[in-house]
Amino acid sequence: MILIHHNPACATSRNVLQTIEAAGYAPVVIDYLEQGWTRAQLLGLFAAAGLTPRTALRETKSPAAELGLLEPGISDDRILDAMLEHPVLVNRPIVCSAKGVRLCRPSETVLDLLDTWPQGPFAKEDGEIIIDAAGQRTGTPGFAG
Repeated sequence: MILIHHNPACATSRNVLQTIEAAGYAPVVIDYLEQGWTRAQLLGLFAAAGLTPRTALRETKSPAAELGLLEPGISDDRILDAMLEHPVLVNRPIVCSAKGVRLCRPSETVLDLLDTWPQGPFAKEDGEIIIDAAGQRTGTPGFAG
């Protein structure tokens, strides 16, 4: 099973979902802006992905600056409390699969979580090719797909 914490208004999130579906998966899609988060859910996702509230904080196109969350010395607990009140503060998309949990930025990071990839050539919505015609990942030197 693949699960994606998704924001349909975000191009990166749309690219990740498109990649998952093009690879033949039917992911569970959670619109976290509508459903919100629980403290336990965020702490579990962050621990599994190797993130902290600070590293998972969406700094742009969010109220992070107005809430004073970008100031030095702000505790992870304060950031986490703000994320619970303002779900948009969590950077996205976060994808869970049998291969692990990752914040998929850039969107091609999702390939690390998939056993099967979309048939190449495959491009993001902006036209950038992420899988070439031979089925190889592009743009990641040294990566063997």
